[in-house]
Amino acid sequence: MGMAFSLTLEQNQKLVMTQELRQAITILQLSTQELLDYVEEELKENPVLELREEEVRAEATPVDQNWVTYLEEGGDPGYMPGPLSREEAPAWENFISRETTLAEHLASEWRLTARTQEEKRIGFFIIGNLDEHGYLRCSVAEIARALGVPRFRVLRVLRGIQRLDPPGVGARSLEECLLLQARALGRLTAPIRRVIQFYLRDLAEGRLSRVAADLGLTLSELQGIRDFIRTLDPKPGRKYASGEDVHYVVPDVSVEKVEGEYVILINDAAAGRLTVNSLYRRMLENPTGCDANTRRYLEHKLNSALWLIRSIEQRRLTLYRIVEVLLRQQRAFFDFGVRYLKPLTLRQVAEEIGVHESTVSRATANKYIQTPHGVFPLRFFFGSGVENHYGTGAAAESVKRILADLVAGEDPRHPLSDQKLAELLAARGINVSRRTVAKYRQEANIPSSASRRRFA
Repeated sequence: MGMAFSLTLEQNQKLVMTQELRQAITILQLSTQELLDYVEEELKENPVLELREEEVRAEATPVDQNWVTYLEEGGDPGYMPGPLSREEAPAWENFISRETTLAEHLASEWRLTARTQEEKRIGFFIIGNLDEHGYLRCSVAEIARALGVPRFRVLRVLRGIQRLDPPGVGARSLEECLLLQARALGRLTAPIRRVIQFYLRDLAEGRLSRVAADLGLTLSELQGIRDFIRTLDPKPGRKYASGEDVHYVVPDVSVEKVEGEYVILINDAAAGRLTVNSLYRRMLENPTGCDANTRRYLEHKLNSALWLIRSIEQRRLTLYRIVEVLLRQQRAFFDFGVRYLKPLTLRQVAEEIGVHESTVSRATANKYIQTPHGVFPLRFFFGSGVENHYGTGAAAESVKRILADLVAGEDPRHPLSDQKLAELLAARGINVSRRTVAKYRQEANIPSSASRRRFA
């Protein structure tokens, strides 16, 4: 039996992810600060790239026709504004020093409070085991074993730590934290102690009648206790720095109103003014300017430099076009604020500017926009919403703001139920179910009607 062999020619398509394409995708999703860091690394690796001052003009000496076309069409590859001058540089008073951490604050207090070296050692160990909210997350027995000291000495030192500022620090539970604060304020009465120890959940869920009956209190008296407990801080350590680096948001885009019209400003100045080194361009222009190996190396680096400049320019243009769409679609937000935010998806923006949805996703990732109403993540403008009577939509964030307004204006003796809130929203043209109201209310940290009710 013979075997038949045949030769066929097939044509198919596949996407090849080149190094240049990877770089373009990477640059697209970088924030302003990340782009600055990326450019600094490229400047170290590529001798053909350089930064230049505003007043220095690059020589327009062509080396290759492709490069000529790009440089001429782009006008000036170093399109970005130059570095800040001495006059434009931020003033020293705009910088702040590192904030004191909770552990540092307590340690400085304990040094003045401890009477013996052993108390200092135990106290510093306890302070080192507090979490960022000020709670002790290990037991007295564990500390005693770790330090080789009796438990009663650890407990005695812990009581001393718990008398330090801020009140409530060193607690081992929420109940102990609140009790410590009430004692420090001189308000720890028997009813308050019992409510904190046994009825916090009932209080949080609005079961005041049951608690009042158990304790023999009137609803007004219990309401006063609840109001006092709400003034206490369940996380006394959060007012201090966590010890981690502080990250400041640098807006990648700014939208400003100038003479009644909005202007979009892309903050790509941080990347510096990129251009191609004129010395290496002259070397490539001159046939005898360098040997073959050097020429190949310089041509490779020049192509890399031009691709980087193109990628940064493409990032800027994509970001600008996306914000243009946001400005058109969310004009009411820019004019009047968050309550007028409309539902918008990545796909809608992608279709409007003629790119893939993933491109919009990458371009808006980790980026912030400064608006007349504050600084927001670009992703803030993309989200679901609900339809209104007029065929348009209201974004979830705007519905939450309206809910907050309605609750702020309610009669506290007769708070609005979720069903009533849904009816009030419907009267405003926003159709939502009671369940949706409950969901948005919880996401906005608005308590239930039972928890909001007051009896006097």
